[in-house]
Amino acid sequence: MKRSRINAIMAEADETIRSHGFTLPPFARWTPEQFAAHRDDARHVIESRCGWDITDYGAGRYDAMGLFLFTLRNGLLSDLQAGGGMCYAEKLLISKRDQLSPMHTHVLKAEDIINRGGATLAVQLYGSDDAGAFAEDRGGTVWCDGIRRDYAPGETLMLAPGESVTLRPGDWHAFWGEGGDVLIGEVSTVNDDETDNIFREPIGRFAAIEEDEAPTHLLVSDYAKWLA
Repeated sequence: MKRSRINAIMAEADETIRSHGFTLPPFARWTPEQFAAHRDDARHVIESRCGWDITDYGAGRYDAMGLFLFTLRNGLLSDLQAGGGMCYAEKLLISKRDQLSPMHTHVLKAEDIINRGGATLAVQLYGSDDAGAFAEDRGGTVWCDGIRRDYAPGETLMLAPGESVTLRPGDWHAFWGEGGDVLIGEVSTVNDDETDNIFREPIGRFAAIEEDEAPTHLLVSDYAKWLA
């Protein structure tokens, strides 16, 4: 993805988030230079990879397959493994109309996916086989706003604004905005996007960046290079 496109997506996403009554935290406004100046105090933000995240999954077709994310807060894997402490994470996502977030699951993370506003959020579901792999012939069980719901293989949930689904490891899922753009909330256990996203197809989690202009704000995938 070109950096100019990423900068434009950031500006558009910020407007969308504000239009739904949410405001991003102060560090979201930092320029790369400001982030570098605050890197010692912002060590938790950097190490837990909070912040801007825009991906086309390495396919180069963002409008068709991509996702905007902002990680608001994220805990520590060491706390999760110890069973106490900061074991949670929270994100805001924007799924554009018909923009696919492709089929995947998680090994560790359980998550609530919440339609915070906009159009309908479509979530397609499949179960896992006994080894945890994608199973085209298996369904499973999720909870929608705390209410049990059994799903058939390939069933698509249609979540209106205010509705949510709880997904556990082994619930394979893909999602997109149905009929328009959707602001999504994600509340989960500790989030590890580098190792805990298992995709059905061999695709990448992060976009390759073409630096055609300076970044307005850093992506989480920029931290290792820009804040080393």
